[in-house]
Amino acid sequence: MNLFRTKSIEQSIADADEPGRKLKRSLSTWDLMIMGVAVAVGAGIFSVGAKAAANFAGPAVTISFAIAAVTCALAIMCYAEFATAIPVAGSAYVFTYATMGELLAWIIGWNLILELFTAGAVIAKYWGIYLSKVFALMGVDIPPAISLGGIDLYWGAFLIVAVFTVLLVLGTKLSARVGNIFTLIKIAVVLFVIVVGFTYVKVENYSPFVPASEPTAASGTADVLKQSFFGFLTGAVPAQYGTLGIFAGAALVFFAFIGFDVVATSAEEVKNPQKTLPRGIFGGLAIVTVLYILVSLALTGMVSYTELAEAKNPTLTTAFEAVGNTDAAKVIAFGSLVGLTTVIMVLLMGLSRVVLAMSRDGLLPRSLSKTSTIRATPVRLQIICGAAVAVVAGLTNVDLLEEMINIGTLSAFVMVSLGILVLRKKRPDLKPAFRVPFGKVLPVVSALLCLYLMTNLAVETWIFFAIWLVIGVAIYFSYGQRHSRLNEKFAEAKAAVNGAPKTAPEAAPKAASKANPEDEDEEALTRN
Repeated sequence: MNLFRTKSIEQSIADADEPGRKLKRSLSTWDLMIMGVAVAVGAGIFSVGAKAAANFAGPAVTISFAIAAVTCALAIMCYAEFATAIPVAGSAYVFTYATMGELLAWIIGWNLILELFTAGAVIAKYWGIYLSKVFALMGVDIPPAISLGGIDLYWGAFLIVAVFTVLLVLGTKLSARVGNIFTLIKIAVVLFVIVVGFTYVKVENYSPFVPASEPTAASGTADVLKQSFFGFLTGAVPAQYGTLGIFAGAALVFFAFIGFDVVATSAEEVKNPQKTLPRGIFGGLAIVTVLYILVSLALTGMVSYTELAEAKNPTLTTAFEAVGNTDAAKVIAFGSLVGLTTVIMVLLMGLSRVVLAMSRDGLLPRSLSKTSTIRATPVRLQIICGAAVAVVAGLTNVDLLEEMINIGTLSAFVMVSLGILVLRKKRPDLKPAFRVPFGKVLPVVSALLCLYLMTNLAVETWIFFAIWLVIGVAIYFSYGQRHSRLNEKFAEAKAAVNGAPKTAPEAAPKAASKANPEDEDEEALTRN
């Protein structure tokens, strides 16, 4: 059992061209830039920054956003180098498979499923809640949930997931066009919020820019579970603000940057990926970072962070209400709804592409990787993913697991950053169109920053993460390891080396399987 066997880059590219499991290259640089903005600029820009300012960093939340942006940029450089060298679906999973082996690739793929599935479900649920708020502002009272046998059903989650599942089934390009329209609308809303917000800015609200650290009010076991893992390991008293508060805020607002690894999962559907991928990813990241920093400056300049902290669930709306501009709440509610819409679309696409890549390799059932001969999309898989996200979003209290999204993303970022060093050593012959500058320095810095941000997430998040990993490892050893196509290839090679001839009973089923063309294709691919 070789748990660290790697899959060659050439084989990954060949598998992407397998008939019946192939995706269509239709996305341009513009599509990728908009996709990055679409998945990153969601309701988080209207709420996450306010929470980070109120509970962790104060006005220094701007620095938190900058730290998160730099961390994301360093990791995305590594993604870009990988994606131009291996332009296939699967993102960090495929990259890890080519460098660090099957077991670690499975763990990263499993973590990506955690990130994308949880994010899709959480945001779909919030979309339904924001839809009800928009209706309320229009004078129409429609509750976000209806009770069925004592269970709250968030109907909006089912609606939005169903719509975008259908769009993604019809084609990636069509989905991108619809997403482009929504994204341009929400950028306009964000710019409106920034311009209006700055008219209320008072310089005194920025002081102190980095509030002094102070212990949290709560105490006991619950407070320990809520404190950062770093604080728990170092024995620090649970606290907020100060220097550590800036990094805790960065770990929280990192949620706003998770979209860019999803963009990398679309590598197989990009025209001329060697040039298009780096341009699209970095262009989108630059736009998003500027918007986030301007929004955080407007937010903390409008009202004192202490006033935000007094609110139970602070958002941008809290700030505008504090300065007496209640009309802005309507714009923010509409912007949040539009913002969430495109995020859900990109997350659903990313989730299906990661599962597609893992099923191609046999680590998940191979039947999931089949694509439509007409539309070149994974119809069956997209419907399964959409249904699962809708059920969890509509029927469970999934928002309790928000931080799981961040830890899943950051773990993938760590592996991709380190994987670049392994790739360069193992395959010095590769000449990707984009290379991370300054040799080994930036990939190592990227890995360390991501790891540090992971330690700034709550203790309970790490506990849930450990449980998720245990479940994933159990699935790998009970199914994935035995059904891996690479495992079959290694078994054949070992049999050939040992000179063990096949017996008649072993050969008979193989001969009988020739009647099935798909089995014939699989046998040929296994031998390659």
